[in-house]
Amino acid sequence: MFRFLQQLLHGQPSPTDWHPLQRSAAELKAYAQWVQQQVYLNWLNPYFKAYHYTKAGLPPGPQGLRVQLVEGCGQHGALLFYDPSIGPHNFRHLFDLIRDRTLPLGYHLATSDERVRKHPRYTETIAKHFLKPNPTSCPATGRCEQRFGTVAVDLISLNGHPGFIRVVCNPIQDAMFCPAESFDKLMEDVFHVPLA
Repeated sequence: MFRFLQQLLHGQPSPTDWHPLQRSAAELKAYAQWVQQQVYLNWLNPYFKAYHYTKAGLPPGPQGLRVQLVEGCGQHGALLFYDPSIGPHNFRHLFDLIRDRTLPLGYHLATSDERVRKHPRYTETIAKHFLKPNPTSCPATGRCEQRFGTVAVDLISLNGHPGFIRVVCNPIQDAMFCPAESFDKLMEDVFHVPLA
C-alpha cells in the first residue's frame, strides 16, 4: 500500500502508461522494402471489398478477410481482423501503411504510442497512430477544413499475436469546421488501389 501511495503522490508512471512507439532500424528497413515491393497490394483491395461486403450484410468475400463496422459516440470506423494467411509482420506493416496513406490526405501525425497491459490471463498491446487534419481553410466557407476529423489507427495484439487493426474517424463537432467527409471516402482513399 505504501508503494502505491508513493507512486500516486510522486506521479511515477504506472505499467499501463502510453510510451512512444519506436521501430528499430531493421524494422524500418523491412517496412521500406515491403512498401517498395508493393506487397501491400495483396491486402488493401481485399480489405476494401470486405468492408463493403460487411456494409451490405454479406458474408466475407472470396479471400475470407473479416471486417466489422464501428459506429457510436460520434465515431465511424472499421475493425480489420487479422488472418493467419497475412502473417504478423505483414499485418504490422499494413498498420503503418494505413498511417502513411492517410498523411497525404491532409493530415499530420500527432503521435504514435504503445501501451502494454497485463491481465490475469493475457497481455494486451495497443499500438496507436493518431492523426490530425492540417490547419487549412475551406475555400468556399473560410472555416477550417477537417477532412474526416481526427483519425486513429490502432493495432491490438494479445499475447504478442495480432488481433485486429481499428481505423476510426472522430469528426470535429464545432461551427468553425467544415462538415467532415464520410468514412466510406477515407476507406476508398486509403484502401482502394486502382488496378493497372
